[in-house]
Amino acid sequence: MRDALGAVQSVLVLGGSSDIGVATARRLLGSRAGTVVLAGRRPEALDAAADALRRSGAGEVETVAFDADDTTGHGAFAERVFGVRDFDVVVLAAGVLGDQETAEHDPEVAVEVLRTNFLGCASIALHVAQRLRAQGHGTLVVLSSVAGERVRRSNFVYGAGKAGLDGFALGLGDSLVGSGARVMVVRPGFVHTKMTAGRPPGPLATTAEAVAEAISDGLRRDREIVWVPGVLRVVMAVLRHVPRPLFRRLPV
Repeated sequence: MRDALGAVQSVLVLGGSSDIGVATARRLLGSRAGTVVLAGRRPEALDAAADALRRSGAGEVETVAFDADDTTGHGAFAERVFGVRDFDVVVLAAGVLGDQETAEHDPEVAVEVLRTNFLGCASIALHVAQRLRAQGHGTLVVLSSVAGERVRRSNFVYGAGKAGLDGFALGLGDSLVGSGARVMVVRPGFVHTKMTAGRPPGPLATTAEAVAEAISDGLRRDREIVWVPGVLRVVMAVLRHVPRPLFRRLPV
């Protein structure tokens, strides 16, 4: 439960070694003695992220096993972590970028990317939403992407997964209206993180810290959708209506 001043006291990060997820937890809690639970499938990466948070002054930091692809285990996972405490904010940062060229020529690879980025995330989002509804408060922050706003030829497998997740999250948020719980969808552009290391940055590239700041501001303002950077809202409003033959020729 948030404190008397409305400050976040507990954060669950799904995809707990995510640069954006860790930066968001750090931003939301600062040096307050709150609780962060980092959930992911790579113990060594979770431990490194937890140590970084502790060094930054975070209070209690825990790590738990979580696999976005293991949809059959999501119910038990949610029961376990929410059975210990309520969460003010749950950051759904699980996801994989994948390799577009490989995915195009190997359907099994494409399915794995889609399974993680859409099916797995949608599954755990439903379980989290049930728990937030039951506790009567809390926000599920879903990391979408501008890649899903209008799917591009250059990364249509990743973009399609994000497009599906984005629409799913908006509908899920509508279903929670009046419950005290809510969903906030975050649409960043290219973000400099471990996942994008070695790739040429796209236009209006940003950082994990900037995304975390935008998330914090969006939570404070009760936003339903957050663009990072904000100018992308205007850019995508234009690109969304560009005729397809012309859109194919744009360097995006």
